[in-house]
Amino acid sequence: MGIRGELFSTRVTCNGRTYFFNVKENRMGDMFLTVVESKPNETEGFERRSVVVFREDMADFVRAFQGALSFMEKPETAKKTLNYLPAEKIAAKKAKTPTGFAGSVPDAPAPGAPEPKKRRIVVRRKPAMPEGEK
Repeated sequence: MGIRGELFSTRVTCNGRTYFFNVKENRMGDMFLTVVESKPNETEGFERRSVVVFREDMADFVRAFQGALSFMEKPETAKKTLNYLPAEKIAAKKAKTPTGFAGSVPDAPAPGAPEPKKRRIVVRRKPAMPEGEK
């Protein structure tokens, strides 16, 4: 295992911003993705923002991400099809998960087993370092 539980890391640099995609594992064995944006600020430091997505939330995250990308590609047609679904339809759609990435097919819990704990997506903004500290 790498630094701070890193299993995989890659980066993309676009227009002065750098995006890091890090797959990590915590002490309890939970795997998660952190997406970190880093950009220079007016002083000589960097601003960093990160999003953490746990493995069991990845299917929902990817689905919402793909919806946002579709909207950005064709906003004039996407607005017409954007709607909010009733809870029954949302549950039916959740049963259909995208494939092609690790964790896309969730493991079925054993009969009588307690439901797994729900994870939440955490967004953190790291403060810029003061000029005197480095």
